[in-house]
Amino acid sequence: MNGAESLVATARAAGIEVCFANPGTTELSLVSALDSIGGLRCVLGLFEGVCTGAADGYARMAGRPALALLHLGPGLANGLANLHNARRAHSPVVVVVGDHASWHLAADAPLASDVVAVAAPFSRWVRRSRSARELAGDFAAALAAALEPPGGVATLVAPADAQWEPADGPARPARRAPARGIGDGVEATAARLRGARAPALFLGADALGAEGLRAAARVAAATGAALWCETFPARLERGRGLPRVARLPYFPEQAALSLARFDALVLAGAAQPVAFFGYPDGPSRLARAESLVALAGPEHDAAGALAALADALDAPKAPPLEDAAAPPAPGAGALDPGSLGAVLAALQPEGAIVVDESISSGLGHFAAAEAAPPHTYLALTGGAIGQGLPCAAGAALACPGRRVIALQADGSALYTLQSLWTLAREGLDAVVVLLANHRYRILQVELARAGVAEPGPAARAFTALAPPEIDWVGLSRSLGVPATRAATVEELDRALRRALAGSGPHLVEAVLP
Repeated sequence: MNGAESLVATARAAGIEVCFANPGTTELSLVSALDSIGGLRCVLGLFEGVCTGAADGYARMAGRPALALLHLGPGLANGLANLHNARRAHSPVVVVVGDHASWHLAADAPLASDVVAVAAPFSRWVRRSRSARELAGDFAAALAAALEPPGGVATLVAPADAQWEPADGPARPARRAPARGIGDGVEATAARLRGARAPALFLGADALGAEGLRAAARVAAATGAALWCETFPARLERGRGLPRVARLPYFPEQAALSLARFDALVLAGAAQPVAFFGYPDGPSRLARAESLVALAGPEHDAAGALAALADALDAPKAPPLEDAAAPPAPGAGALDPGSLGAVLAALQPEGAIVVDESISSGLGHFAAAEAAPPHTYLALTGGAIGQGLPCAAGAALACPGRRVIALQADGSALYTLQSLWTLAREGLDAVVVLLANHRYRILQVELARAGVAEPGPAARAFTALAPPEIDWVGLSRSLGVPATRAATVEELDRALRRALAGSGPHLVEAVLP
């Protein structure tokens, strides 16, 4: 057994089932080992950002570590944006990066780089293996680091000679470490809530699962606390029969105004809210420091902490839930974000996984989907665009019995459009709703907010995606995914009904103003 085979055997023993890869010459021993050891589904991404984004989506939905195999420092660099998103989502992802043989590094070959330095800002753990006999143990250590609560990215650099030289065999696999208890803030938080005039819970991590939300609803019933969540949650359970949670607005002045009225803001699974960007004379931290109450961080069992808090408050075991208002009727005629959201919310099936990278055009759906059947919502945690399509592919691989719906802006889809090919090749049940307004609308909004009423030629050039206008139907079909175009409410309704009734991937280009 060589080093590569010992690594793959360790991964297989640890329960890893999928390898998302874009390998090259320095990873061919690992590619051969995937054949000789077997047991892993090998998924090719035509761009490394597809591999890392799919690993993120898989880890979020499977609750198990994901494996990505990349080629040298430049390949890793191509995948870093979605590793940034995975890091912000606390997704357990192990990245194996092949590198030149150790004795070849001194030659400074064209593809040589400091892979450890490239990986470090986006990883919680980085190591370069020194020999074939250490490779399996190093992989087990990487897996343990990725699983350490609250989860994260671990990167192992595997020199080519460490892959092909003899090894002793697989290492003992790591097991998922339990959450570090519920923390020690329950009694203090209960006391603070008893004395609060306007309390709220700010939820993240596993507090946004069904159990966490129900525990939060118990606390709300006992104290009158409002329920809020992060602007871009890694995973949120939503829909009929689940407690309703308000999402913190994106723009900082709106977010700060929303939080200003609370004299006790309990952090459960979430860090304190901060602005996405700094603006002139604007705040970085969005809540008043004196209002913050730390119950449980993302590394804790936040759902358990909320349940313990509810018990400490003698909260009812099953408080009645507020019925979500029926979604607005989509109307007729030309599409807009509101009517699009209403159509999708009305048609999405129970158990759907909605991967949202709609940027500026998906707010209508988020509001309407409160009344949709129970579903899972995945957001753009780190703000690095190009996450939606690969994340949808990973989620579909993790949950083959559930329908995935990618609510996808056109500008960010262009970063990882190769994901469509992976959806087709793997036959994944994913419907892509491509929001085609042919511009970077969020940047146009930000320009207006900055007081630029009449953008100049550079601003217009940098925020418009036409001309030439991208033919998403033709592009999708060329990559193997059937596609249709919808410009009206009626056309979108028909197209989505057909797509959701079938199997495999489908793209619907929704034309928006």
